Order: sequence, then C-alpha cells, then structure tokens
Amino acid sequence: MSGQTTSLRALKKQQTRENISRQATRLFLERGFDNVTIAEVATAAQVAKMTVTNYFPRKEDLALDLADVFVEMPATTIRERAPGESALAALRRAYLASAAEQDPVIGFSGPEFARMITGSHALVTRLRDFHDDRERAMARVLTEETGAAPDDIRPRVAAAQLGAVHRLLFEETLRLTLDGRPNDEIAQIVTDYARIAFGALEPSLADYAVRPAGRSALTSP
Repeated sequence: MSGQTTSLRALKKQQTRENISRQATRLFLERGFDNVTIAEVATAAQVAKMTVTNYFPRKEDLALDLADVFVEMPATTIRERAPGESALAALRRAYLASAAEQDPVIGFSGPEFARMITGSHALVTRLRDFHDDRERAMARVLTEETGAAPDDIRPRVAAAQLGAVHRLLFEETLRLTLDGRPNDEIAQIVTDYARIAFGALEPSLADYAVRPAGRSALTSP
C-alpha cells in the first residue's frame, strides 16, 4: 500500500505540474509573457499561487518548461556515446536525429512560441542562461570522460566550441520560424547548417574524447 500511495502521490504531482505549465503557456501565448502574472496562472490552473511557485520558482521557467532537458541533453549524449565515437560525432549524430524529428528542444516550437520568447527580454535572458548552463554541463562531463585535471582548460574549450554550434543552430531555427518557414523546410536548412558547423570543428575535435573501443557508457569510469 505504501508503494501504491507513493506512486499515486507522484502521479498527482506530475499532473498538477503539467496542468500549471499548460495553463501558463496558454495565457502567455494569448497575451504575451510579460503581461501575465503568477497569480493569473494560479487562477487558471485552479491552484494556490504558492503551489505555482513551488513547482516553478521563476516565472520564466513556466514558459521554458523543457529547460532541464535542454541543458542536460548534450552532456547526456556525450556520456552515452558509443565505443569508438568522439564527443563531436555523438553530438552531431544526436542533433541531426533531433532535426529530423523536429524536436521542440532544439527550437521547433512553432511561430507563436517563438514570438513569445523573442518578444520578452526576460525570456531571452533566461534562455541565454540555459545556453551557458548547457556549456558548463558539457565541460563537466568532458572533464570526467577524459580524466582531465581540474585546471585542464581543454574540456572547457571543447565545450565552448560545441556549445556555440548548438546556440547558433537554435537561434537559426528560431529565426527561420519567425520568418514563416514551414518546419519541414527549417529541418532541411538546419540539417545542412549542422553538417557545416560541426564539420568546422573536425580539425580540433575529431579525435577528442573518443570512447575507447569495447567500453560502454555503463563501464566507463
């Protein structure tokens, strides 16, 4: 019974979180992010204002609900790369797959959402924070995966280069979305851009952080 109670409680929390996020997104798209208050989100979701802030400590996080995935996805891709695969190759492979799937995490959010983000200084600033957090997450995992010393700058240099490519591709996806391009066309364009951008890093990163053959993510130190 205890396990069932815990599962039901977790399910209820998840449903509450999703409802708050859904209502907030609806209001933001209708009226603009800066014109909606936390109290109005709480009213729409039929919860207390404190409940909203318990799930989303910052108002910006209500609009950017995929932030955790956005920040951690590249680091996770590096950590789970295949034997014989470099960090660069793994990230290029993962990005091309996401572009083919038109994944919202890499910017396929639709014109209304794109306008909401770019129309709010607070959201643009928060998104910049997430890009910076993602770069730091990649630097940490590259340090772990290569066994680099704490003062070794190479993981941070690699993360800065890889992060810059991801940031550029995200911004291009938003730009093309705001230009009214359909998602299928955007996917083709950013796929071509990704091949160029990741290819430009080949001279410096093609042989960096290659997982040794025979070693999987589960067996690496």
